[in-house]
Amino acid sequence: MASVDIRGVEKQFGATKVIHGIDISIADEEFVVLVGPSGCGKSTLLRMIAGLEEITNGEIAIGGNVVNNVPPKDRDIAMVFQNYALYPHMTVRENMAFSLKLRKAEKSVIDDRVHKAADILGLKPFLDRYPRQLSGGQRQRVAMGRAIVRDPQVFLFDEPLSNLDAKLRVQMRTEIKALHQRLRTTSVYVTHDQVEAMTMADRIVVMHDGIVEQVGTPLDLYDHPANTFVAGFIGSPAMNFVEGTLKRAGGRSHVQVAGVGNAGTVELPVPDAVGGQDGQKVIYGARPEHLDLAHDGAGVPAKVIVVEPTGADTQVFAEMAGRQISAVFGERHDFKPDQIIRLQPRQASIHLFDAASGRHL
Repeated sequence: MASVDIRGVEKQFGATKVIHGIDISIADEEFVVLVGPSGCGKSTLLRMIAGLEEITNGEIAIGGNVVNNVPPKDRDIAMVFQNYALYPHMTVRENMAFSLKLRKAEKSVIDDRVHKAADILGLKPFLDRYPRQLSGGQRQRVAMGRAIVRDPQVFLFDEPLSNLDAKLRVQMRTEIKALHQRLRTTSVYVTHDQVEAMTMADRIVVMHDGIVEQVGTPLDLYDHPANTFVAGFIGSPAMNFVEGTLKRAGGRSHVQVAGVGNAGTVELPVPDAVGGQDGQKVIYGARPEHLDLAHDGAGVPAKVIVVEPTGADTQVFAEMAGRQISAVFGERHDFKPDQIIRLQPRQASIHLFDAASGRHL
């Protein structure tokens, strides 16, 4: 087991800079997820930890030892790839044992580690099968088993579930989290799926355009996003954003939103202790689940556009003050398109961001 320290790391491909001075400290036994949209640099950073990409500037240390010039095979890491990378002509047993054979490990050691890994992953009945005889989930387990038998200091996962169907992804992310809880090996996991990040991570690193936007626990990022990018990326469905002007009068605060078309001016409630100055241009953020159905003339009128029942809840897309927003209700509703409903934002759960910088107020 070992910590991973990324200090001032930069990466350039020719004249193009893709990683802009990243600093991250990953503690021993921690499960950290790098998340962000395609092209944000998360996989490039993972490959630099693995030694598959050279570091332009900065340094990476594993277990306190700087590994910039250490070959991948000597870094004591194991990587699980998106495409499984199994040898089709080898059985499950042979695939899992291959790295140990390259190290010229004793046969008894190889057999012991392969059987232990197969037992952990439920692969014992499949040890003599070939990859073509396995399902996608079973192949991914073999790829993880091949990593486990190496008993590395650090596990690296590069979007390992993206080739699986929705049901298998849910099952496999549970298995990976349970595996980490059992082995307690330091793990760095890359994904573009924020639901995977939220459900699996001890801490999440949100990346965007080669920089780190915010690092924190899943609920910390959800409840206290540093800016509009993090607020919009973390959470599904995404947070609603409405531009407006902060108004303060008589000790009370609200955001005034100019209507679009025939929509009149709307006043949206905010916590009285929120930052910002009177007259400041702001972005009003409200998560879909923090918009409640209001009655007796309260709340803000909204015209229903589309209703999406999922069984567990009801998601409604509506037009409010001339802007499209979404709301999620735990109970079931039989709303019709063009129906007018009234929505009441939960004042204590509202987020305000500076319109110019996007930073949380």
